[in-house]
Amino acid sequence: MPAPLRILVVGAHPDDAEYKCGGSAARWVDAGHVIKFVSVTDGRSGHHLVPPEELVGIRLAETRAAANTLGIESEVLPFPDGSLEPSLEARRAIIRLVREWHPDLVLTHRPNDYHPDHRYTSQIVQDAAYMVMVPHVCPEFPPLQRNPAIFYLSDGFTRPYPFTPDAFVVINPTFDRKIKAMACHRSQFFEWLPHVEGQAEVPSDPAKREVWLSNRMKAHDGDLGRRHRERIPARLRKISTGEPLLLEAFEACEYGGRLTPGEFRSVFGHDPLETGSPTGIGQAERE
Repeated sequence: MPAPLRILVVGAHPDDAEYKCGGSAARWVDAGHVIKFVSVTDGRSGHHLVPPEELVGIRLAETRAAANTLGIESEVLPFPDGSLEPSLEARRAIIRLVREWHPDLVLTHRPNDYHPDHRYTSQIVQDAAYMVMVPHVCPEFPPLQRNPAIFYLSDGFTRPYPFTPDAFVVINPTFDRKIKAMACHRSQFFEWLPHVEGQAEVPSDPAKREVWLSNRMKAHDGDLGRRHRERIPARLRKISTGEPLLLEAFEACEYGGRLTPGEFRSVFGHDPLETGSPTGIGQAERE
């Protein structure tokens, strides 16, 4: 049985990690793994009414509440929401973060995404992937001896190529905990996103709000399972017999290291897919 793993989720905004892998994080916590959610930006631009400086404090408090709900660590970096660039400063911040926290697995956005903060977060993480092992880069923090594996969070974009999952986590057992963590981000899921997406009025009662959010996310996470059903291992499809299969899915990045087969099974609950994808091939193996 592999030792507990350290899993770092690097999102662009304070609510991205909960949205994309909150259910997985809850399952990983239950399995004894150690999880940290990081937002690269401070979330200051994500509202139509609250002033940016006030919003920074609100979103930090929401992030901490969500982390407490899931039983994980969290951190919000000070880069301004909506203005992120793949700068050396940002790259060094991620290198320092990864070296200090020494994860086995890093999850982040794919590089093709509608939001520039998402795209640049992905690039920054990938730009840091090899540098975390280079001693003369950020020498004030010791370099890692093992390069963490990197996987992408899911999305629905198709160009230059669609999201192609290499790993799945069935979140039916922890779906309610995911919703409670997402509901901590009140300014986003009940205020800003409904406003910007032109949705119908959100219920004012907290319990009804959670039901409203749960129904939306069941449709989202269930659709992910339907779209990628042919790639889902048969043993996972059997887990939720009698109810819709709710999934979170992840795509292997070519950069970084790789998980051992045992570590892969420990995190995702199935063997690596035999698809010809990299599943985290290390630098030395590509040369």
